[in-house]
Amino acid sequence: MNRRDLVKSGLAAGAALAVPARAFAMPQKGSARDRELFELAKRELDRAGDAIWKRDIVGIADFGLHSAERRFHFVNLEREEVQSYHVSHGTGSDPEHDGFLKRYSNTEGSNATSRGAYVTWEWYVGRYGTSVRLGGIDPTNEAAFRRAIVMHRANYAEPEHIDRWGRLGRSNGCFAMGEEQFRIALMNLSGGRLLFADSLGLANEGERLAVNEIELLQPVRPLASQRYNPAIY
Repeated sequence: MNRRDLVKSGLAAGAALAVPARAFAMPQKGSARDRELFELAKRELDRAGDAIWKRDIVGIADFGLHSAERRFHFVNLEREEVQSYHVSHGTGSDPEHDGFLKRYSNTEGSNATSRGAYVTWEWYVGRYGTSVRLGGIDPTNEAAFRRAIVMHRANYAEPEHIDRWGRLGRSNGCFAMGEEQFRIALMNLSGGRLLFADSLGLANEGERLAVNEIELLQPVRPLASQRYNPAIY
């Protein structure tokens, strides 16, 4: 499939999924965790305001969980359902490479994940194939575009990587996913939707797991690899 066909099919899928902005009722089904994610999605949509123009599905990355956990949640407000997948965090956020995010940064060259709300922009084909541009709309992630922080696929984010190593590999701050999981993200979360990242520590049963104190990295000198190598093991 060429880029033109991919974009056309994506626009069609986005049109089918988009719903007018309206008040959503609290879901009566799903786990306690899902209901809390639903409430968080509504709250972050309200906070983001006009920066988000498709309000049917919200992506929530819970970096309070280990990278072996399904911690990237697609919260479908129209269908009142949550689907969860794997996602990688940045090398600068996990220098020990033990699977736990310990640091956030908004600084070029940090190779770290940034917390906050993002708007998903258009698809493009780059060094790592089809990717989704992101715009940071909080002070904690406003440099996302300059840092080339995007959503993309990566071999080290495949579930098989967990089977072998017990954790995912790390990105340079991007939201990296496995092939099939990224395809789902591409069709359901691109084109003006909200992506929110924070350390929530939400377990399946709805309780919050203890999250270690998160360090905010200080500015460092930018590295050339930040822009041109957004994904490494």
